[in-house]
Amino acid sequence: MAKALLLLFQRVKPTMNGKNLNLKSVLKTGPWFVVAVLLVLFVSSGRNEVPLTGLKGSVKIDGSSTVFPVTEAVGEEFQLENKGVRVTIGSSGTGGGFEKFIGKEIDVCDASRPIKDEEKAKAEKAGIDFIELEVAYDGLSIVVNKENGFVKTLTVQELKKIWEPKSRVKTWNDIRSNWPKTRINLYGPGTDSGTFDYFTKAIVGEEGASRPDYTSSEDDNVLVQGITRDRRGLGYFGFAYYEENKGQLKLVAVDSGKGPVYPSRETVSANTYTPLSRPLYVYVRKESLKRPEVKAFIKYFLKIGPRLVEQVGYIKSPSKVYQDNQAKFDEALGSS
Repeated sequence: MAKALLLLFQRVKPTMNGKNLNLKSVLKTGPWFVVAVLLVLFVSSGRNEVPLTGLKGSVKIDGSSTVFPVTEAVGEEFQLENKGVRVTIGSSGTGGGFEKFIGKEIDVCDASRPIKDEEKAKAEKAGIDFIELEVAYDGLSIVVNKENGFVKTLTVQELKKIWEPKSRVKTWNDIRSNWPKTRINLYGPGTDSGTFDYFTKAIVGEEGASRPDYTSSEDDNVLVQGITRDRRGLGYFGFAYYEENKGQLKLVAVDSGKGPVYPSRETVSANTYTPLSRPLYVYVRKESLKRPEVKAFIKYFLKIGPRLVEQVGYIKSPSKVYQDNQAKFDEALGSS
């Protein structure tokens, strides 16, 4: 330490050469200067150190691309504090995620809809016990290309007319007579997506009922890019993806009978953006909670998740929901 102090002091006081530079001469400059130099050394020595928790292993997550931004944000923060743990996150869609979850390929499933009865039955048959944690609220967003100057609102009935099976809508004029007779190109989630399930149920009236002739993907970024490049494009996906790309897209208000409403933190929280407001979930295998790294990750998720939810563009669930999540987690730890 003394040698380091002398070297640093020589940089600050170059007039002192090797002959008169010694610890005694440095101390004569005053105690406050010495304290300041020591603080610099302390900060510099700790700058490249990473806090180590001793945890090792991996946490495997897959499922909804809508929930992906939330788990990605939590995963990044968690790994900064736990360098020995690798968190991998896929986005194969809610349905695809549950398939892997039931197959014991992953520890956590991101889901933009609740687990289906048939999925529950398969999980039970496979001997999988799990907990369901609601993590956020989403306002499923209807968007068009930003150059579209005529579409500002769509009614629920118009959306149904566009997306229902055997729909005859081919041009914008087929929706409203004062709109141009140019082709409409549709973009939406694939059939493995929880967003697809939710949208078809809420808009068409039957889960899974949709016209097939549209550009589909379980990756919402692909849909964003498609509509951004297509002046005739219209599609739907999670609100966070609109928020991240709102400079390139145009948001459409939805009229469910009480006037047009845009999705926002306020309208989703107040439940006035209907019928496209919905909760988002993560499902955790109880067996996985026996591993320290998974237990630590979910504990961290419950602690920091509500703050990160808003940072990535979604809406926090009510406080009571997060309290219930903690209770579920604590109970699972007692039985795991």
